[in-house]
Amino acid sequence: MSQTSSQPPQGSGSPSHGHGRVGLAGLIVGAIGVVFGDIGTSPLYTIREAFSPHYGLTAQHDTVLGLLSMIFWALTIVVTLKYVTIIMRADNDGEGGIMALMALAQRCFPKNSRPAYLVGIFGIFGASLFFSDGVITPAISVLSAVEGLEVIAPRLHDWIVPVSLVVLVSLFATQRFGTAKVGRVFGPITLLWFLSLAVLGVANILHEPEVLHAINPYWAVHFFVDHTWGGVFILGAVILAVTGGEAIYTDMGHFGAKPIRYAWYFFVLPSLMLNYLGQGALVLEDPAAIRNPFYVGVPEWARWPMLVLATMATVIASQAVITGGFSVVRQAMQLGYIPRMRINHTSSDTIGQIYIPAVNWTMMVIVIALVLGFRTSSALATAYGISVSMTMLIDTLLLAIVARALWPRWRRWVVPLCALFLVIDVAFVVANGAKILQGGWFPVVLGAVLFTMLRTWRRGRDILREEMQKEGIRLDTFIPGLMLAPPVRVEGTAVFMTSDRGVVPHALLHNLKHNKVLHERNVFLTVETLSVPYSHKRLKIEEVGEGFYRVLIRFGFMETPDVPRALMAASDVSDLCFDPMDTTFFASRETIVAGKHRGMPVWRDKLFALMHRNAAPASGFFRIPGNRLVELGTQVEI
Repeated sequence: MSQTSSQPPQGSGSPSHGHGRVGLAGLIVGAIGVVFGDIGTSPLYTIREAFSPHYGLTAQHDTVLGLLSMIFWALTIVVTLKYVTIIMRADNDGEGGIMALMALAQRCFPKNSRPAYLVGIFGIFGASLFFSDGVITPAISVLSAVEGLEVIAPRLHDWIVPVSLVVLVSLFATQRFGTAKVGRVFGPITLLWFLSLAVLGVANILHEPEVLHAINPYWAVHFFVDHTWGGVFILGAVILAVTGGEAIYTDMGHFGAKPIRYAWYFFVLPSLMLNYLGQGALVLEDPAAIRNPFYVGVPEWARWPMLVLATMATVIASQAVITGGFSVVRQAMQLGYIPRMRINHTSSDTIGQIYIPAVNWTMMVIVIALVLGFRTSSALATAYGISVSMTMLIDTLLLAIVARALWPRWRRWVVPLCALFLVIDVAFVVANGAKILQGGWFPVVLGAVLFTMLRTWRRGRDILREEMQKEGIRLDTFIPGLMLAPPVRVEGTAVFMTSDRGVVPHALLHNLKHNKVLHERNVFLTVETLSVPYSHKRLKIEEVGEGFYRVLIRFGFMETPDVPRALMAASDVSDLCFDPMDTTFFASRETIVAGKHRGMPVWRDKLFALMHRNAAPASGFFRIPGNRLVELGTQVEI
C-alpha cells in the first residue's frame, strides 16, 4: 500500500509482483508487444503531418533540424523523464493510470474535503479524455499503415478504408483472448518492428549525418525564434510523437514498472529516435519525400513486407490503448463512477490482465464510425492530440500534489520539474486547441459526454443512498423490537446485502413482510471498495445478537469482488461458518423514478435511471451463484 513515505514508491518492478512465474525477460517482451504499440507507430505519420499544408512549413535545413530537435526533447522530457522515470514511481500498489494517480492524490487531503472533491473531478475528466483519445488511436494508426498502399501501388487507393476496417474488426474480435496470449504473439512482431525502425533510420542517416545535430536543443530554440508564435502551433504535430505516454503508465499494472523501463530506455526510445532522424535525413536529401517519408525511406523490394509489418504494428498500437482502457474502466467501476459491468480475467498468472466485453464492442463501433467519417489519417490527425495533451496536463497537476504531500525527500526536485512539465503541457494544449474546428472537437465532445455520465452515476448513487437512508429503520432499535414478537425461524443463513451498516436492509423488511420468516443466522453484508488496488485486511465480523451479524468485506479497486469466497474465510476469524449450500443471498433491486428538485436536473435523473437499469446484476458482479440469490424490488424516487 502506497502510504506517506520519505521516497517515492518503486513500482511493481519485481517480476514476482503479481506476475506469477513469468520472468523479467518474458515481461519485457510482453511489454514491448502491448505497452509501446501506440507510441511505436507514431513514426508512420508524425513527420508527414508536421509538413502538411496546415502548418505551412517548408522542408529546408533549419526547419527539419528544428522539428527533429523538438521531437527528440519531447520524447526525452515528456515520456522518458515525466512518465517512465517519475510518474511510474507514483504507483498505487503497482497499478498505474490516471484513476490510480487520482486515488493516490486524494489521500493527501481529508476525506470528503473540497480539495479531495476537486482532485476527483480532475481525475474523472482526465479518464474521460483518455477514453476519447483511445478510440482515435486505432483508427489513425491502422489507416496510416494501410495508406502505404498509395506509395506501393497508387491504383489500390480505394482499398485503404475497407482493408483498415477488416483489420480493426479482427483486432477487437481477438480481445477476449487477453493480453497474455496477445502479448506472446505480438511481442516478437513488435521486436521486429522496432528493429526495422532502427535499421531504416541508420541507413537513411548515413546519407545525411547532419541530422544528428538535431539532438542539440539549440535547433529547437532556433525554430521558435524564427517562427515566433507560429512555432507554438507546430507542437500540434510534435505531440503525435509522444501520444502513448499515458498508455505506458496506464498499462503498468499489466507487466510491472521495471520491464517497461528497461524496454523503453534500452530498446524502444533508441529505435524511435533513429527512425525520426532517418526520416529527417531523407527529407533533407529529397524534399519531395515529405509526401510519405516513412514508406519512401523503405527500399522498393521491402515495401510490401514493411506494409504488412506496419499494419501488424498498428494493431499492436491499438492494443496498448484498449488494454489501458480496460484497466481504467475497472478502476472507475470499483471507485463507484460507472455502473457494474461483466469483467473476464484472461490470465491465471498476471493479476491485471482483464477483458470487458461492453467496453470492447463500444470502442469498436466508435472506431469504425471514425474511419468511415474521416477516411484518412491526415484528417484524423487534426482530431488527435487535444485530449491526450489535456490528460497529460491533469497528470502533471496530480503528480505535483502527490510529490508535495507524499514524497518529502524528493519533492525538492520533483515539484520544480512539475512546473517545467506544466509549461510544456499548456503549450501542447494551446497548439492542439487551434485544431478544434478542423476535427479536434470530436474528442472534446466525446470526453465531455463521458464525464457527464461518470459524474451523473456518482452523484446519482449518493442521492439514492440518501433516499434509502431516509426511509430506513435503525438497526439498533429494529432487532429488540422484532424480538418482542419474533417471527418463525427457519434453518440456514441469510445474507442481506446493504450499503449502510446502521440501517436495516430493505430486502430483510420485504422478506419479513411477504414470507413472514426469519433465518437462524442473519448477516448484514456490506462490500467496501478501498482507494488502494488490493485489500490486505479483507474481513470484519461483528456479532449483534439474536442470530444477527454485521460483516464488512473490503476489496481494492483493482480486484474483482468474490463475495462467497471471502465469506468462506469467516470461520478463520470468528465462529460464523458459511455453508454455500445452506446460504441464501438477498439483495434489493431498486427501480429508479426521476423526480424534481432532488439534487440533479430531471434529465440527469433519467440518465441515471437508464444506467442503473443496465448495470450488471449483483449475482455476476459479486460472483454470487444465481441459484442462491433472491432479489427483492423496491421503487425509489430521486
